[in-house]
Amino acid sequence: MLYGVIDIGSNTIRLAVYEVNDRSIQALFSKKSTAGLASYVNKAGALSQKGINKAVCVLNEFKPILNNISLEKLFVFATASLRNITNSQQAIKEIYERTEFDIDLVSGEQEGIYDFAGVCAQTSLDTGLLVDIGGGSTELVMYCEGRVVKSVSIPIGSLNLYKKFVKEIFPSQTEIKGMIKHIMKELDTVEITQGYPLICGVGGTVRAAWQLNSQMFDLLPDCNKIYFKELNKIISLFFNDTKTMSKKMLKIAPERIHTILPGMLILNEVGKKYSSDAICISSFGVREGYLYTKLFSEGDVYEER
Repeated sequence: MLYGVIDIGSNTIRLAVYEVNDRSIQALFSKKSTAGLASYVNKAGALSQKGINKAVCVLNEFKPILNNISLEKLFVFATASLRNITNSQQAIKEIYERTEFDIDLVSGEQEGIYDFAGVCAQTSLDTGLLVDIGGGSTELVMYCEGRVVKSVSIPIGSLNLYKKFVKEIFPSQTEIKGMIKHIMKELDTVEITQGYPLICGVGGTVRAAWQLNSQMFDLLPDCNKIYFKELNKIISLFFNDTKTMSKKMLKIAPERIHTILPGMLILNEVGKKYSSDAICISSFGVREGYLYTKLFSEGDVYEER
């Protein structure tokens, strides 16, 4: 059977279609738009009318595709894009009236749990830490013996960090210091203290960093890790040879050219905080976890402690 998922994120809005057999999920295709909703949040913390219009436009562009696919069910959800704004319900109501898409607003804690469920739908996880760096938030999930122990969301992401601190495409040294200070302050609020030598990473920012890392260090296609010592070298290269790094990003993910560095700074500070050596990249994440949970395992991955 075929199922569809629309993920309304702070940076991108994506339609993904999956074939589901028994408890196995296979991605068939996806279409995304770099809507950048986090950049439409005004000083009062509300999503502007232009931002709502942008979301409506992108969602309506998916309809011709959906009209030609026989889906068992379509799921539509939003994360920090509509969660971390002051007019969440108003925006959701207007988007529904103009698109007829009923949006499930996912909490930060639940987003992390879906991230974990998505990775587990592809591979097994025992004990460790998972990180998802989105456009408007970062989720940290501590898990033990295959169960979520703690899921935390902090309101910093690659796009809202860029919007808050950076004036040009790439940040200055002063802007870098400001971002790092802000990231550290937010991470200090997270009550996850032990070290994790290997972190599991999901999401577009982490995957873009992995692609850049693979190109920079000529890694084999099946190498799905980023070592933090290499990540530090890449961050340094953005300042020492901005032109070369810009060209590389334009080849890999042109839509992330302005947000990749803020996202990598978040990832790097997470690595420092938890004394990590490397991050292992998963191709499955929140969308797959949302689908898997809704179909098969609502509520069975969280362990209260």
